[in-house]
Amino acid sequence: MGLFTYNIEKYSPLHLVIIPSVLLVISLILLSLNTAATGMPVTPGIDFSGGTAVTLVTSDSKEQLMTTFAGYPLIDVGEGVNRGKFLKFATMDDAQYKSLTTVINQKYPDAKVDQIGESFGKTLQSQAVIALIFSFIGMSIVVFISFRTFVPSFAVVLSAFADMAMTAAAMNIVGIQLSLGTTAALLMLIGYSVDSDILLTNRVLKRQGKLNDKLQGAFHTGIIMTTTTIAAVTALFLVSWFGQVQIIMEISSVLLIGLFADILNTWLTNAGILKWYVQKGGGR
Repeated sequence: MGLFTYNIEKYSPLHLVIIPSVLLVISLILLSLNTAATGMPVTPGIDFSGGTAVTLVTSDSKEQLMTTFAGYPLIDVGEGVNRGKFLKFATMDDAQYKSLTTVINQKYPDAKVDQIGESFGKTLQSQAVIALIFSFIGMSIVVFISFRTFVPSFAVVLSAFADMAMTAAAMNIVGIQLSLGTTAALLMLIGYSVDSDILLTNRVLKRQGKLNDKLQGAFHTGIIMTTTTIAAVTALFLVSWFGQVQIIMEISSVLLIGLFADILNTWLTNAGILKWYVQKGGGR
């Protein structure tokens, strides 16, 4: 049957869903705590919270730059290729911003300074949330129209939601902020999650044969798809890590977290619900 074995015949549906359910509850608690602290489930980055981004080329170390800008709200110093540095500052008043640009122009005349206003960041923040919500709602509608049966459709939607929640909670734990790039990664996860869940649901409900054989067949197809994607995204992460391309590194990190969460939710949560549904007389 290949490198991976998948036999859940001896496990009850409750046994299958209990571990991912506990992880989902923990994830929701973490997201609630972060919402209370920052106003958003995932800590917003400079794209959404506003601030100043400075890109410069210098041989100064990270510690030297932190000393140079000690009087300003420096959030992070990222390192790129060819001595490139990327500095993030929190929002400042006009006087402090002018003072910062003066220092930058004096010490690093070739630096690029980009300012994102707090109100503009809030606008982007609301638009990103709306995009995620509408994408999820649209996906849910398509799934329910496709299967026209509540339990299998609910299982697909629940698995996709769990993927998003677990990934978002992990982002807070490892310190990945919500930016335009990581928002795009979360949107990609919705599509990938639904793809693997629909593969499983179609195999179980629309094919003849024993339930366990159909689950195993779906697993071996699905796990090849997922591991291939994980390998590609891992390569992307390594290239961006060695090249210090921050945004690509964050996107690939979010995708990797989401792909591992999808394995858990597709082949335990969704499979457990479908097993219960078929045992109760649903499907063929």
